[in-house]
Amino acid sequence: MSRDGYFAPESVIRQVGNTPLTPFVGGGPAVLLQVAHPLVAAGVVQHSDYRRDLWRRLGRTLRALYLITYGTKAEAERAAEAVQTVHARIHGKTDVQLGRFPAGTPYSASDPELMLWVHATLVEASLCAYQRFVQTLSPEDEKRYYHEMALVARLFGTPASAIPRSLANFRDYFAAQVASETISVTAPAREVAAVILDAPLPAPMRLLVPAHRLATAGLLPPRLRHEYGLRWSPLHQLALQLAARSLRLTTTPALIATSRLT
Repeated sequence: MSRDGYFAPESVIRQVGNTPLTPFVGGGPAVLLQVAHPLVAAGVVQHSDYRRDLWRRLGRTLRALYLITYGTKAEAERAAEAVQTVHARIHGKTDVQLGRFPAGTPYSASDPELMLWVHATLVEASLCAYQRFVQTLSPEDEKRYYHEMALVARLFGTPASAIPRSLANFRDYFAAQVASETISVTAPAREVAAVILDAPLPAPMRLLVPAHRLATAGLLPPRLRHEYGLRWSPLHQLALQLAARSLRLTTTPALIATSRLT
């Protein structure tokens, strides 16, 4: 854990990343939020083998993020450049009407608007997961985390001019996006969701399946949860609270065992 990287040992981004609960319970809702943008969903479906390589793909993504968070500046920049190289190859046009976007709409993983939305889903899902399942952050630490993640977004290639200047501005942006016609669960998004929710977990993690599915549904905005066809009730809410307690005890050893297999 480098002391000469972009983030100091006492940074909030390192604090949030220090528990495997953050990616485990936040990863599902982050992906479902991402593909709720029809153009992001088109890019994922047309340019990735997500059905067969889900967990290794997630591992590679997390590795890049953790190199930026914990590595030296050189390691962080190499990881960020690798991500940008992959993004440069992801572009095309939609085959059919997706939400408000007609067939033939161009998309690119390097589009600042799409990059901002993907970044926003990571911030939102990570904050929700950490504060719900680990501990509450102070308002000052929330702001620090937001600005630290903004630096991550810039390293990944998101233009600084596209990133909301403050956490308050970010929350306005996120709420407006979720309420807009732009964010809409389409058939490609449901295909990705089916993989996230139904694909078999690596063996050491199978005991965590119920908690993973509950967290994925429970951390989504209600409208998107409904559009994905995910049921939610007071009973589900209670089950999620109970699952959160057991997750703190079981997730770390399970993910450590899994990491040795991938």
